[in-house]
Amino acid sequence: MAVYIKLRQILEQKGISQRELARMTGLRASTINHLCSEKVDRVYLETLELICKTLNIRIEDLIEIE
Repeated sequence: MAVYIKLRQILEQKGISQRELARMTGLRASTINHLCSEKVDRVYLETLELICKTLNIRIEDLIEIE
């Protein structure tokens, strides 16, 4: 089972840059950059919750399971 974070696609759809999301959430830009890469191997649930709240999306919109 593979799990993917679809943050890059969501940011593109919403017209928000990684830098802008970092500013909006207070997360480090490197954290956002890591989550937008295809090499995410772990993430704090609090981080996902903060991103979902900030972008007004559900966790199901952010995570894809194959």
